[in-house]
Amino acid sequence: MEEESSACRAHCLILAYPTQGHINPMVEFSKRLKHRGVEVTLVTTYFISKDIQKEVSSIALETISDGYDEGGIARAENVQVYLERFSQVGSQTLTELLEKLSISGCPVDCIVYDAFLPWALDVAKKFGLFGAAFFTQSCAVDITYYHVHKGELKLPLSEPEILQLPGLPPLEPQDLPSFIYKLGSYPGCLEMFVGQFSNVEKADSILCNTIYELEQEAVDWMSKIWPMRTVGPTIPSMFLDKRLEDDKDYGFSIFKPNTDACLKWLNDRPKGSVVYVSFGSLAALEAEQMQELAWGLRMSNSYFLWVVRASEEAKLPKNFVEETSEKGFVVHWCPQLEVLEHEAVGCFVTHCGWNSTLEALSLGVPMVAMPQWTDQSTNAKFIMDFWKMGLKAPVDEKGLVRREAAEHCIREIMEGERGKEIKKNAFKWRKLAKEAVDIGGSSDKNIEEFVAILVRS
Repeated sequence: MEEESSACRAHCLILAYPTQGHINPMVEFSKRLKHRGVEVTLVTTYFISKDIQKEVSSIALETISDGYDEGGIARAENVQVYLERFSQVGSQTLTELLEKLSISGCPVDCIVYDAFLPWALDVAKKFGLFGAAFFTQSCAVDITYYHVHKGELKLPLSEPEILQLPGLPPLEPQDLPSFIYKLGSYPGCLEMFVGQFSNVEKADSILCNTIYELEQEAVDWMSKIWPMRTVGPTIPSMFLDKRLEDDKDYGFSIFKPNTDACLKWLNDRPKGSVVYVSFGSLAALEAEQMQELAWGLRMSNSYFLWVVRASEEAKLPKNFVEETSEKGFVVHWCPQLEVLEHEAVGCFVTHCGWNSTLEALSLGVPMVAMPQWTDQSTNAKFIMDFWKMGLKAPVDEKGLVRREAAEHCIREIMEGERGKEIKKNAFKWRKLAKEAVDIGGSSDKNIEEFVAILVRS
């Protein structure tokens, strides 16, 4: 369905939590709406908007205040304090924005809000607007937090026990999100994740960045209690169905990738020979873990492209970059989708953030899972045991992946028998991801239905 040029059919305000991992999926969902003739305005905070490098994008950008215009979340005492302030100031500044847009030619009809910001639904209802919650994590993780919210998953967990939550396969405590398994590990964070469900029953629609075929039982269970729709994978169209011709990247980036150098280096490497290593925009490895991983990469004897943010560089072994320059290339940031799509890449060592997991699934790249915190341990469990799309690197009693374990997992995927099976599964998931967003696919139909409701309401 081509974009319509007539007066806007509906105007959707998309409110993202101000981190790269939350902005990206909501931007891509915005583009899918825009493609169907819906007017879209992306909203983020004043502070984060100053850091965003906005590529040419058809999505309008507006800002509101989180109460920390000079430093964002880093200025807050902790996450809980930040969220309370954001709720208070954000409700006020979002109200002002809606009033401003109400006298434009195309007033807002709907707010799609990041589920981390449930107060936005109260603002939507105050204005009589359609309100849709957008969950940026997997359905399995959402179900887990929901059961904590309902008091049906009692904390702290009594080990050892196998947990059987509805819609999910049996899970051990260490397979659950870190805030549940290691209670109190990050003050305020568990409250944020559980708080996503504080008023969710009032939402007119629930959207989840996942693929129905990937989490069928979990989605079916959630659909019994909410008007639930899967809309993922929310990655640029040119890597999937290619229906949005100008959609080659997310378009709103906080980090500047070293694109030319990365792709030039990959072009000179044989097919399937490179291990790509990245822990996303937030995860910070301990210095000892960085040293062990560096040795593991060296011992694997594979080519490697390793993203080490500037703030993490000092943790690398002394002279590591110089001594491994024939095999490795270390960069501050790279265009992850283009790297994962490159034929030289044979394996992805990842923290298993949900966006990275969906990107690897969508592009058929086997994973070595090294989860760090939050939902990553749950994603790693599914990657290895249920989707059979990679291996989870075992940890020692200190919680570290030692060099031998890292080397073994890399070699197993790149050269071993299990690697062959994993690559076959990777090809299968890549096909399913593309089909989900293509014409008539599960996510495509769900977005179509969502737009139809907006246009009617």
